[in-house]
Amino acid sequence: MPWIALQPSHEDERAAWGWRALQFTPRVAQVDEALLLDISGSERLFGGQQRLLRRFLQSNLPDVRATWSQGATSLIALALLRLKRRQEPAPPALPAALPLDTLSAAREHLDTLARTGCRTWGELRALPRGGVARRFGAALLDALDAAWGERPERYPWLTLPEVFDLKLELPALATSTPELLWAAQRLLAQLQAWLRARQRGVLALELEWTLDLRRLNGQPLPPHEQLLVRTTQPAQDMAHLRRLLGEHLARARLSAPASHLRLRSLETAPWAGASHGFLPEDNAPGDKLHQLVERLSARLGAHSVVVPQARADHRPERMQQWRPAQEMLPRVAVPDAVQGLAPAARPPPRRPAGPPPPGAADALYPAWLLPEPLPLEVHQDRPHHGGAPLRRLTRLYRVETGWWEAGRAARRDYFIARSDTAGLVWIYREHAPPGGLERAASFRWYLQGLYA
Repeated sequence: MPWIALQPSHEDERAAWGWRALQFTPRVAQVDEALLLDISGSERLFGGQQRLLRRFLQSNLPDVRATWSQGATSLIALALLRLKRRQEPAPPALPAALPLDTLSAAREHLDTLARTGCRTWGELRALPRGGVARRFGAALLDALDAAWGERPERYPWLTLPEVFDLKLELPALATSTPELLWAAQRLLAQLQAWLRARQRGVLALELEWTLDLRRLNGQPLPPHEQLLVRTTQPAQDMAHLRRLLGEHLARARLSAPASHLRLRSLETAPWAGASHGFLPEDNAPGDKLHQLVERLSARLGAHSVVVPQARADHRPERMQQWRPAQEMLPRVAVPDAVQGLAPAARPPPRRPAGPPPPGAADALYPAWLLPEPLPLEVHQDRPHHGGAPLRRLTRLYRVETGWWEAGRAARRDYFIARSDTAGLVWIYREHAPPGGLERAASFRWYLQGLYA
């Protein structure tokens, strides 16, 4: 019995079941209300028909069921499926005892055939072939020959689309974003089936909902609203995408009730598979770093989750800058995002090098740097902090840089000093601009750092 016929419990899940079936056999066809699978060339690769069928059924969602049947030919399997859906027992003699209403080619002629006394496939096959061809057409005879395995069965085999793009009609108008997320889970499950069948991971996807109203309070509304979700690494795990989509939807607002959902892939990349180690400590539970950063950035905002980035500058306040953490994660380059497919991943572009390795002078940098240097009072050419003079403990460390930036040149002498109120502090004196008078009274003193 190399043919399997199945019908999902939800009509919208038929495409996803067909895409998952392509993992087990390349010969999958959608005929009438069912999917037909020819497993004659692949069942031995999975250890037999029963093991193949068990793995296929387990690979689908647990909350979406399907009715299935097996047969020696596709038409027999489809007829048994229809009987099972009607909760009728299968006849002992196959295919002769099958009722005629389970044969698609005979449905438009059922009344005429019933008047002639034909109610089963075998009774129809016993009629003269010439008379059946003249009265009902050659297509009915071809179907009978295919049912008995006397002619090959040809169907337009199912192929995967280049870009995932599916629409879903909501069972009721959605008035809040949690309702959209609940309905989007079915589209995400179908997206996972498409990604696994194409061996790809998604980098960017768009969720679009159709507004049921055209005007609200006299103001025109757009026909659709969209939400873009991106991830830095190719993903097939719908748990991460579902949580990421939920964080974005939690910050979104519906302008009007929504009636339809549409999910489509914008960027994908080849899927290299999940990486696992042999040691238990190499497979720590929990989210990966990029998943945590993406989820927190979606919940709190990209500029609320930042990381330091080193810069090649000798001015302490400009040696690093804070950038959104999501921008600093390694990404997969996608030169063409229109077609929805990305070439093989390429290494990210090289970033500019940071400052040189810390030396003896850099080792004296304070643990805490003030956001802005604090001007100090100067009395008798000595800087004061908290009303008391500062006592310098080290010799000067000079920094001269930024001469190429107009108005941003820095000519400073840094010292470690002791304050009676703040302890060890990091101060500097700023020289007069080039060409100015260099004397002690012309120096301006600043407090820039504190030592713990």
